[in-house]
Amino acid sequence: MARELPEGEHLRTQALADDFGVSRSPVSEALKMLSDAGVVEKRPNRGYYVSTTPDSTAKTIPLTLKQDRQSSYQKIADDWRNNILQEDVTEQLLRDRYALTKTQVHDILLRAVRDGWAERKPGYGWRFLEVAKSPESFKQIYQLRMAIEPAAILLPEFEVVQFKLDEMRAAQERMLERDIDQLPVEELLSAGVTFHEELIRFSNNCYFYMTLVRLNQMRRLLEYRAVPTQERFIEQCRQHLTIIDLLDRGETLEAAYTVKKHLNNALQIKSELMWALDNETGQDL
Repeated sequence: MARELPEGEHLRTQALADDFGVSRSPVSEALKMLSDAGVVEKRPNRGYYVSTTPDSTAKTIPLTLKQDRQSSYQKIADDWRNNILQEDVTEQLLRDRYALTKTQVHDILLRAVRDGWAERKPGYGWRFLEVAKSPESFKQIYQLRMAIEPAAILLPEFEVVQFKLDEMRAAQERMLERDIDQLPVEELLSAGVTFHEELIRFSNNCYFYMTLVRLNQMRRLLEYRAVPTQERFIEQCRQHLTIIDLLDRGETLEAAYTVKKHLNNALQIKSELMWALDNETGQDL
C-alpha cells in the first residue's frame, strides 16, 4: 500500500496497522524511527504527525533488522507452540536454524523470558516452558480465571485500597484518552494484565494472586495471536471502569458478576480470532 500523506496529518497507529495488515508493534517501532529521522514529529500526549518542517537531510532508516527480529520471534514462538522445537535449546542452535545473529537470538530469548515462555538454564542453554499452546488450553485458562477472580472479590478478606483503586481508574482513563492510540500491543496487553492482577490483590490472599500471575504467563504466547482491535481495547477499558465504579460504591457482588461477564466476553472474542487464524494458516493446533 502507498499513498501521499499531507503535512500535519495525524498518523494513527491502529489505522496504519489495519491498512498494512500487521500488529500495532511494528507500526509503533516504525513511527519512532521515522520520528528520530525527522520524517514525522511526535507531539506530547497527541501522537505522531507528518512533519510540517521535513528535514532534507533525513537519515536512512534501517528497518530490516527490526522486521527480521519481529518475524523471527514469532517464528520461534510458533515452532515451540507447534512442538517443532524441543524443550531445551542453545543459542547456537537457534542461530543456525533461523539464520540469526548472536544479538538477535539473545534479544528474542530475553523477550521470551519477559513473555513467560522461556527461562535460562543453570549453567548453559535455555528451556522453553509449558504454556497454553492451543485454543482449547487457552479456553481452560479463562475458565479457571472466571472461577477464581469473581471468587476473590467475594472473599470476606477482600478490601479495596482506595488510593490504588484511584490509580487504576486513572490508568484506564489515560488508556482511553491517548494510550490505546499510541502504545504498542505488548504494552496494551500488559495493561490489561496489570488491571486484573491489581484487582485480585484486594483479596489479601497471596495464593489467588500467585495463581493468576501464573495463568497470565501461560496464556501470553497465545494472547499475541488474538490481538484485539482498537475498538475492543476501548470496550475493555470501559468495562474495567465499570468494575472500578462498582467497587468504589461497595457493590462487590455486582462487581464479581461483572468480572465474570467481562472475562467470558474476552474469551469468546479471542477464541474466535484464534480459530480464524488457524483456519487461515492451515495450522493444526
